[in-house]
Amino acid sequence: MSALTANEDEFPAEGCIHCATSETSGEKRVEQPQKKALLNRIRRIEGQVGGVLNMIQEDRYCVDILTQISAIKSALDGVSIQILSTHANGCVRKAVQADGGEEAIDELLQVVRRMMR
Repeated sequence: MSALTANEDEFPAEGCIHCATSETSGEKRVEQPQKKALLNRIRRIEGQVGGVLNMIQEDRYCVDILTQISAIKSALDGVSIQILSTHANGCVRKAVQADGGEEAIDELLQVVRRMMR
């Protein structure tokens, strides 16, 4: 029995241990391994967006608002990279090991292209 076959139950062919497809809706779902940290980062970003809202309501200086928007974009990029890394090292890696992963690699490249815009 090959190592790939031995781990089939642990790492299904369609993804990794964190990935699952809902049988009723066909929707892909992923249990993020760093979920708590991601949620904390997103909540911090949410607070920054609220701060920008207040700055606009208070007629703050444009450069100060733009500086905060830039910080928010950087923070979102950091979250994106963390999730992309998890996806590449988990879901995509397991798909490649299971069946060559052409579909998973294509999907990953599409995501990277969108992130670069």
